[in-house]
Amino acid sequence: MSVETLIFEKGAPGRRTATMTTMDVPTEPLESMIPAQLLRETPAPLPEVSEIELVRHYTHLSQRNFGVETGFYPLGSCTMKYNPKLNEDMAALPGFARIHPLQPQHTVQGTLQLIYELEQYLAEIAGMARVTLQPSAGAHGELTGLMLIKAYHRSRNEEHRHIVLIPDNAHGTNPASATLADYKAVEVKTDSQTGGIEMSHLRALLEANGANLAAIMLTNPNTLGLFDANVAEIARLIHEVGGQLYYDGANANAVLGITRPGDMGFDVVHFNLHKTCSTPHGGGGPGAGPIGVKSHLVPFLPGPLPAKGEQSYYWEEPGPQSIGKVRANTGNFGVLVRAYTYIRTYGPDGLKHIAESAILNANYLKHELAPDYDIAYPLTCQHEFVVTAQRQKDEYSVTALDIAKRLLDFGMYAPTTYFPLIVHEALMIEPTETETRETLDYFVSVMRQINEEARTNPELVTTAPHTTVVGRLDQALAARKPNLRWMAGQEGTH
Repeated sequence: MSVETLIFEKGAPGRRTATMTTMDVPTEPLESMIPAQLLRETPAPLPEVSEIELVRHYTHLSQRNFGVETGFYPLGSCTMKYNPKLNEDMAALPGFARIHPLQPQHTVQGTLQLIYELEQYLAEIAGMARVTLQPSAGAHGELTGLMLIKAYHRSRNEEHRHIVLIPDNAHGTNPASATLADYKAVEVKTDSQTGGIEMSHLRALLEANGANLAAIMLTNPNTLGLFDANVAEIARLIHEVGGQLYYDGANANAVLGITRPGDMGFDVVHFNLHKTCSTPHGGGGPGAGPIGVKSHLVPFLPGPLPAKGEQSYYWEEPGPQSIGKVRANTGNFGVLVRAYTYIRTYGPDGLKHIAESAILNANYLKHELAPDYDIAYPLTCQHEFVVTAQRQKDEYSVTALDIAKRLLDFGMYAPTTYFPLIVHEALMIEPTETETRETLDYFVSVMRQINEEARTNPELVTTAPHTTVVGRLDQALAARKPNLRWMAGQEGTH
């Protein structure tokens, strides 16, 4: 009998985790409500297990997962920060966890106060006039922000503005959100020397399309980990032709307390609270992507918005120009509690220290890796940087993907691979501010070892990983035809 069978094939007839009392509610009426053809003729073949079997099964499964609490997670641009347990404790407080979104306002004053104050904090951090907390994620925030810009242009009888400029190093959600908002995405080139926007190309695009420009979407620092020093000039040029500036807040971890998107000239800002404020990533589940706006866009915000009166907090209904709700109730409130706790814990000085530490860690790694890996843009970076494995591929036939897979054997997650697309064989590395010097040094030593293995024993790298439960997958097949169900006899065929 294999280990896999012992893990999954558990139980025997008659074993129980708990014994339920006999129901004191008649079951006949309930059964009669279900059409006969939908009723089972025999009980479902569910496993019958003891409590210890059940606990061991799920504990073992949890140990197969990798997360930021398991090991180093340098996933560039995703900012995999540690989630402080204090945040979880606050979100679990009964006054937050056991309320209903439709309760009378006088019974949830603490909740309204938290929402009101969180908006104030985020507005101050971003340099915005107001913030809506409704959007459920960063991409949802992007769509909301573009809808606000569309409503603004419509109010000015400029509905012909249909173009959104997007740098060629942008996150893929940017052009997707622009398309979903019924805009045409137009690419702006990256300057090969500075890593910022190529200003001559931007000026040419504005000369040709300025009258039809709705907005430009920028991440600053961008996905190369570089701060665009031309941002003020970019803002001037965009505003000069009547466009708006949208700030993708994916990399805001690098500017906390140092500078603000509003001061750079941006009109709309979205926050990824799972990145900037260390809330759980959610894995496609609950998240939060608040949107902040300058004063001229406030009338278009979704409502209701929190307000503070002389005696209490209350919901302020939106005006006639509002784009309407983008999310039921107040958004994902549990995530907002965690972000509020994080901001209150660190305060202004602490938030600035977070950004400074993230920048320091990234530049330390970049410097230490430079002898073995080519740096795509060898400039002082912000919170992340991009190395290229093009040399390893050319000389040893070892790719960025191979290096990423080999890292798994050393108990670390891989950096982001093959992004941004403008860098061949890219590995985008973001250590965040929460990692220790010892962890960073271990990562550097492993990366150096992998480079040496690529030179002396490339097959060891190209066939990695070797120590994980599942070996190297056919990634194309796994994406198109995922096998998500385990069955006896399928060991090793995941």
